[in-house]
Amino acid sequence: MDIRYSANQRDFKRYTTEELRNEFLIRNLYQPDKVVSVYSHVDRMVTLGCMPVRETVPIEKDMDVWHCFGTEFFLERREIGIFNIGNPGSVTVDGTAYHMENKDCLYVTRGAKEVLFSSDDADSPAKFYMVSAPAHCSYETRLIKITDAAKRPLGSAEASNKRVIYQFIHPSVLPTCQLSMGLTALEPGSVWNTMPAHTHERRMEVYTYFDIPEGNVVFHMMGEPQETRHIVMQNEEAVINPSWSIHAGAGTSNYTFIWAMGGENQAFDDMDNIAITDLR
Repeated sequence: MDIRYSANQRDFKRYTTEELRNEFLIRNLYQPDKVVSVYSHVDRMVTLGCMPVRETVPIEKDMDVWHCFGTEFFLERREIGIFNIGNPGSVTVDGTAYHMENKDCLYVTRGAKEVLFSSDDADSPAKFYMVSAPAHCSYETRLIKITDAAKRPLGSAEASNKRVIYQFIHPSVLPTCQLSMGLTALEPGSVWNTMPAHTHERRMEVYTYFDIPEGNVVFHMMGEPQETRHIVMQNEEAVINPSWSIHAGAGTSNYTFIWAMGGENQAFDDMDNIAITDLR
């Protein structure tokens, strides 16, 4: 498990490109029959990826749970959201199998002991993207199809940011402890996300970008509003955004991204908006 410690905004101003990428960028999440995980000390969020090919892969396969979390099993004091961004596969939670198509989401509550990943076809594997947050109580494990998500169209073609926000793990859909997750899909011809930019002091956020056409990238913007930096991101990479940082991006094509938040509250509109002309 890769452990990332908290970074502050004062040091952030002096980071080189390499330092910026080492601190915040998460790469190579999908390796055959492995679980790749990054444990961030920013709100103790864990970002994971699993691409089962020829094995049924347990979530704890490549992590030392006791060393990292001091618990007997990974979800003893955690909840997790799981998206399939690949081909069809299944997640089995304590003996119950949930079949997941592309862009399906599974919320797994605190206390689940066994989580297993498998693909329907080894030649066309599933890719499970996950974010886990600490949890103080248990709710209900639930599969959420994209048709079950709360749908919020936003933006316009004129502003190059026409998009649809799908809220999956969200108070309007189901109760959770603190984790919120959803998916935003940009329409063809639109490239900007989360613009006008904002911060939310009470919550951090993790983004992963996918469905980026071959040969294209996303320029992910982060940092304090008056001290912005960018990370050039490729398909299926993720990025950690502390609460003091904006989180926005522009692609050389349209794309899709999954956002995950954890922190003090789950109020979607609890944000400090920044005028575009005030960014530096």
